[in-house]
Amino acid sequence: MSDFCLLSLYWIHNKLKNVPEELTQLSQLKSLLLQHNELIHLPDGFGQLISLEELDLSNNQLATIPSSFAFLTRLVRLNLAHNQLRSLPAEISAMKRLKQLDCTKNQLETIPSELASMASLEQLYLRKNKLQYLPEFPSFKLLKELHVGENQIEVLSAEHLKHLSSLCVLELRDNKLKSLPDEITLLQGLERLDLTNNDISSLPCALGNLPQLKLLALEGNPLRTIRRDMLQKGTQELLKYLRSKIQDDTTSLNEGSPVTAMTLPSESRINIHAITALKVLEYREKRAAVIPDEIFNAVGSNSVTTVNFSKNQLNEIPKRIVELKESVCDVNLGFNKLSSISLELCVLHKLTHLDIRFKIFPNVLYRIPTLETILLSNNQVGSIDPLQIRKMDKLGTLDLQNNDLLQVPPELGNCINLRTLLLEGNPFRTPRAAILAKGTAAVLEYLKSRIPT
Repeated sequence: MSDFCLLSLYWIHNKLKNVPEELTQLSQLKSLLLQHNELIHLPDGFGQLISLEELDLSNNQLATIPSSFAFLTRLVRLNLAHNQLRSLPAEISAMKRLKQLDCTKNQLETIPSELASMASLEQLYLRKNKLQYLPEFPSFKLLKELHVGENQIEVLSAEHLKHLSSLCVLELRDNKLKSLPDEITLLQGLERLDLTNNDISSLPCALGNLPQLKLLALEGNPLRTIRRDMLQKGTQELLKYLRSKIQDDTTSLNEGSPVTAMTLPSESRINIHAITALKVLEYREKRAAVIPDEIFNAVGSNSVTTVNFSKNQLNEIPKRIVELKESVCDVNLGFNKLSSISLELCVLHKLTHLDIRFKIFPNVLYRIPTLETILLSNNQVGSIDPLQIRKMDKLGTLDLQNNDLLQVPPELGNCINLRTLLLEGNPFRTPRAAILAKGTAAVLEYLKSRIPT
């Protein structure tokens, strides 16, 4: 079997027991479908298929995957479902373009930690295995679907959720979960949540605040805090009920003793429930020039992940925000009167999302390497430094809409980590609106083509 530029090979529903060594010489092959055969092992030469973009090995009898898979760096889709795999090779993390990985119905007991570094993954299927716990996924910023049903998972924690900002589908049915963390609210784009047949006895009321959730499956759980007739009314009625419980809790807190609700000089109340249950410190739309000390004092030993001080009249960043440096991930200071950005932000070790709506691009932001999102729309930003932005290798979203940019530096095209770049509403002439309309990838490609050589 010689290499004659064969691009696709479908060898399906046969009784193939071995992959012919000659097949590994097809270096131009892009699609190889070998599902529903009797393959027991793969030759090491498999790594020579360096042009492969799609590989389907499902419904075979594979017990191991060769380490030479590390050379299949162009793979976009890999299907290993319905085999006998007990582990995945760490080398699989070398597949930097992989978007879909299906390992359904194997014998997997653990997932290699290296898998968590696969930043390109959009769909991950781990259903019907023997997983007892999930690893953290710090690089899964693009993951849209996570399917881990029919395993033995007992815990879902905030650490599992905090990086999955793009997740739309979370399928956890038929596991052993006993609770759901309040940090489920971090999944603001979640549309489907399947918790069928677990051991969950109560739900966090914060679930009601998920704006995109269309399906919440809860059958087969020993829920004690929600009446059965409420569960039968459907997802939207259930979410409405959970939201009402948040309001009830807040009302009871505000009517309670000074231990749980404190009156501020502005006659506003501290929402202790939001701090303890939702990990949110909020003091917004108060027209305040400073954030009262009582707000920060109320945090105590609680770990706050989200701070919202938007729509006030702050002239500077509150200095006491540094007290939250070990836990805060999301800070909203938008629509204030900030005239400068202090270095306090630099010590927020876990800061990933920042909304400041500022008049210039603050140089201090270049010194926060953990930032993933910067929202600076509707300001008067006149210039940006593409060389500094390129160093921010975790930055995925940069919103500069409706500012005063007279030009977009071509070097911005080298910022390949940017997944969302919004530039509409600025006075520059290039890139033209037609290019902007094509999306971030097209804009970056255009800018890169304009870099002087």
